[in-house]
Amino acid sequence: MRAVRFHEYGGADVLRVDDVERPTPGPEEVLLEVTAAAVNPVDTYFRTGDYEPGELPWTPGSDCAGTVAATGESVADFAEGDRAFATGLGNWLQGTCAEYVTVPESHLAHLPEGVSAEAGAAVALVGVTAWQTLVDACSLEPAERALIHGGSGGVGHVAVQLAAANGARVTTTASPTYHSQLADLGADDVFDYSRDDLADAVVDAGAPDVILDHRLDDYLAFDAEVAAQGARIAAIGNTDLAATFENVPRCRAKALSVHHVSMFNTPEFGAVLDRLATLMADDELTPVVARRYDLDAVAQAHDDVLTDSFLGKLVVTP
Repeated sequence: MRAVRFHEYGGADVLRVDDVERPTPGPEEVLLEVTAAAVNPVDTYFRTGDYEPGELPWTPGSDCAGTVAATGESVADFAEGDRAFATGLGNWLQGTCAEYVTVPESHLAHLPEGVSAEAGAAVALVGVTAWQTLVDACSLEPAERALIHGGSGGVGHVAVQLAAANGARVTTTASPTYHSQLADLGADDVFDYSRDDLADAVVDAGAPDVILDHRLDDYLAFDAEVAAQGARIAAIGNTDLAATFENVPRCRAKALSVHHVSMFNTPEFGAVLDRLATLMADDELTPVVARRYDLDAVAQAHDDVLTDSFLGKLVVTP
């Protein structure tokens, strides 16, 4: 089979397409023929060595969707020919930018008829991340107000839909280019993140009970300023290592809590993917595919996911 791999750490130019032996599933694994995989910023961190994957050479990619080609002897819920989507790969398990990948049964869910493989790949990692932040960590409730920083991003545009499906009122920030699309996806209020009076605008729309923050080092003080009493902040990313509160008494008076969330710490990927599958089947969640790449263009996708502006996800079709 063909698989994208890197044999050393470095820039996108270390990625190459190799001819390798098709993997064989273990007892609790399935072999998935990949129809679509997604590209996420975290894939580039493993490639550079900032996050250390398994032993090199390594195939990047954290999520995918396709058709079950074979199953291990202990697999109970999947059979050859089933459509499925998966996440939680590409870290200590070989990744998904390949024609076939082995996946633990616990990392899989059935992909409903009528939901494309591209949608399944696009939603998997970011959907589990959004679920872990809004539902699991922050217990978002109907009629609460959620603030989603970076609503046009992979996690952001899914989080907007997930919060809306949960009955919350949704505020998000994005470039003006994407405001109308985000409103169509369920956002009640969309603001340009660069406006000088952003804090006032957010509070006027409704002080958020839950905040999803993808750049904690930039926005932690802002979050504390605009948050409602008892608000919960979910942190999924940062650029600098340090993020500090500028006004600790304000945070204490508001009884704020901060939850650091990593998708890779999800106890059961399959259980969350099942919920996302239901929402997609019911048309309450529609991941946006911004661009498509073949295996030979994965290096370009790695550059684009970090440097280009787009709404939604980048998808690889082997």
